[in-house]
Amino acid sequence: MLAGNWKMNKTPSEAQSFANLLVNELVGIKSFDIYVAPPFTALDRVREVISSSNIKLAAQNMYYEDSGAFTGEVSAKMLKDLNVEAVIIGHSERRKIFGETDELINKKIKKALNEGLTPIFCIGETLEERQKGLTFCVVEKQVREGFYGLSREEAIKVVIAYEPVWAIGTGVVATPWQAQEVHAFLRKLLSEMYDTEVAQKIRILYGGSVTPENWFGLFVQKDIDGALVGGASLKESFIELARIMERVISK
Repeated sequence: MLAGNWKMNKTPSEAQSFANLLVNELVGIKSFDIYVAPPFTALDRVREVISSSNIKLAAQNMYYEDSGAFTGEVSAKMLKDLNVEAVIIGHSERRKIFGETDELINKKIKKALNEGLTPIFCIGETLEERQKGLTFCVVEKQVREGFYGLSREEAIKVVIAYEPVWAIGTGVVATPWQAQEVHAFLRKLLSEMYDTEVAQKIRILYGGSVTPENWFGLFVQKDIDGALVGGASLKESFIELARIMERVISK
């Protein structure tokens, strides 16, 4: 999977124009899933552009209730009505800036699964946590909390995005070895929580300052199944990332 998180960027008209470019440039790629996650205000415009293409629509967030007095939130049913197929949950910016807890994130994951949406579940440690040698402790807690109460069948449908917080938007990227080490740990953890088949079927993406220059070295790692991309998804470099993946997979 290659997923583009546009964050709070692009007006509806800008998003529509860029989606047109992606549809034209990425036509014919079918060896992996391609998702774009525009802001809520642009979901409908982008949906219209990509509806008959190989690009799928994702949202950047959702709430776990169906409706009610939750100002500023959107529900899974609202997203489904726009043909959204996946939703990013637990991004570090949601955790840090908006105070989202592991418990809240777990509720969102369960709701997304109940509504037939694919959760792209974000985890990752801060620079301080890595320097203290807490990386594995942090990501294990996040995974165990996020998957709490999920059956084997539900767990398989979750996509994990490992995004070291110190690499998001900083220009600093984890080395292929650093990323692979955590991805392998996550694979082992999932096999302990469920079984080997579940661990192999769950897609684990990498995210954090991914560019066409560093992506090949990351994607060829054994346990890296794709990327959740921020800044590089806002420009034509997203197309280059997709072409690198296509070349690697076709070999």
